[in-house]
Amino acid sequence: MSDLQWNKKFALEQAGDDLDLLTELLDLLRSSSRGDLQKIKVAMQAGDGNGIADAAHSIKGAAASLGFEGLRAVAYEFEKRGRAAELTNLDPAVLEDIILALDDIAV
Repeated sequence: MSDLQWNKKFALEQAGDDLDLLTELLDLLRSSSRGDLQKIKVAMQAGDGNGIADAAHSIKGAAASLGFEGLRAVAYEFEKRGRAAELTNLDPAVLEDIILALDDIAV
């Protein structure tokens, strides 16, 4: 969970101090991040830097909106390297490990 670097207080503020809403938002983040991760994997196979960048941008924004700085930072790195077509040694497993760690988050 430390890789996520979650600011729970910020996330709760974003949800208007509503724990049920925060739970829903976390579920959406889990789901959308997994979908975007699949897009990144497909784009990696195709050598599609822009596809990687677009999916990583989506993860980055969702993570930032809920205070997951670690996930945001890794997604930003994927976005930046995808846009620059610097795909060598870009390992989606790094991003996947952090996304899977979202499952351990309880509100």
